[in-house]
Amino acid sequence: MVCHIVMWNLKEENKEENALAIKQALEALNGKIPGMHTLRVNRGYNEKGFDLCLYSEFESAQAVLDYGNNPLHKACQEIVHAAMTERVVCDYEL
Repeated sequence: MVCHIVMWNLKEENKEENALAIKQALEALNGKIPGMHTLRVNRGYNEKGFDLCLYSEFESAQAVLDYGNNPLHKACQEIVHAAMTERVVCDYEL
């Protein structure tokens, strides 16, 4: 099992609306991506941290790579990239 975590800082303009749109788009992928067990997105609450965090679990490292290339994920990326200013990613085996 592999954990895939992504954190973003968002542009100030329409930050709350964009955070909600990103959360809804990404969480809608649950049950639609082969090899993905769970995915959830939550707002950060620490002003020194990131605005948004994605936590997901996949059956393998290959499943994470396949997710990155999945057309449903690519559509979500367009929403995220339009709203973000910064991103960090961490993958690790559970």
